[in-house]
Amino acid sequence: MNKLNFLKPDRQNLSTFLYIGSFLFFIAVFDVFLTSFFKTNITSFLPNILSFLLPLILGTIGLHLIRIEFSGIPKLDLINKNINTNHFNAILTLLIIFTIIKSTPPILSWFIIDANISGDTKEACTGSGACWTYIKIWLRRFVYGMYPNDLQWRINISFILLIALAFVGYFATEKLKKFLTLYYVVIYPIIAFILIYYLISGGSFGLMWVETGAWGGLSLTFIVSFFCLIFCFPLGMFLALGRRSTLPTLRYVSVGFIEFWRGVPLITVLFMSSVMFPMFLPEDFFMDKLVRVIIAISLFEAAYVAEVIRGGLQALPRGQYDAAKSLGMGYWKMHIFVILPQALKLVIPGIANTFLALVKDTPLIFVVGLLELVGMLNLAKTNPKWLGFAMEGYVFAAIIFWIICYAMSRYSQNLELKYKTER
Repeated sequence: MNKLNFLKPDRQNLSTFLYIGSFLFFIAVFDVFLTSFFKTNITSFLPNILSFLLPLILGTIGLHLIRIEFSGIPKLDLINKNINTNHFNAILTLLIIFTIIKSTPPILSWFIIDANISGDTKEACTGSGACWTYIKIWLRRFVYGMYPNDLQWRINISFILLIALAFVGYFATEKLKKFLTLYYVVIYPIIAFILIYYLISGGSFGLMWVETGAWGGLSLTFIVSFFCLIFCFPLGMFLALGRRSTLPTLRYVSVGFIEFWRGVPLITVLFMSSVMFPMFLPEDFFMDKLVRVIIAISLFEAAYVAEVIRGGLQALPRGQYDAAKSLGMGYWKMHIFVILPQALKLVIPGIANTFLALVKDTPLIFVVGLLELVGMLNLAKTNPKWLGFAMEGYVFAAIIFWIICYAMSRYSQNLELKYKTER
């Protein structure tokens, strides 16, 4: 058997290096696992500092021994390429793994093991874990806000219909697919507005009118996000085209609009739309607070969408414009059929990132008195009967927003793969 050189692992003794390295790495992780979950330290006979550092030392040596370039084992090569390229990355990898292992028991204990979900009052929460009873009792308010309980079926029906209509494109025939853009850009938003105006708001067809001040919770988050996404995208696209226009007036107006809205905080925009804007309206003219908020957020986010789309337009080579013009295409036909499809495909990640930021910015509407999910949490935590459970509420909101944003992120990744072309 050839003499082993443990300082420089090679392919000649691949199996030996792999077995020894994997064993040392396993021992390091197992030691931390036992200490974290079972309070058992198998190296307690060593000095404290050595016992503390031994898992890191063994793990580093183990990762060093399996760091073999082009081993021929796909999974091993993938590990070495991504998390084990050198000693520094190996140590960072181990620290992350150890941190996750050590933080898992207290999180599980607070989140599940010692948590309470039974009962209907604060007194039911007697353990040291989370009080999910608080979330259970307030769940209706977190979802529907102050909307009357006996009328919440209207919100449910509206959202069910909107979700069903959103999937029309998946069942469209080949002849109807050419009209999908018109449907999703024009018809679908109009249907959504009609459903929300007549069904959720009421006041017609024998339905009781419910003022928008009573709307709230997660349903309001979805309503604001939905309409702002629909309105800010086309406006941002026109602003991006305007900023690149050769017409000086159009270009300067677009630049001024974008720079103005990008230069002010969203919370200031919301405050102005709620307090200052009504002062400039005629006395006999009324615009609902929710409508003003949607317009304000749409204008604000449109400026960011415009810059994202402008980046995609600038990324296209000049030859695409020349080729379209050589075919006799005019300005709008060229941009609709040649330029914009390619530009939007390039900036799918940027657009998705802007939309994610929009959804996460919706809690700021509390400054104008609209209580969406986080606003209802702030209201619930001040209730005298449920003081001291703010943490559970914020964890619940964090999970909900993570699910929403993760779903949007995965959808954007699917779009990237769907429209990916070799360049």
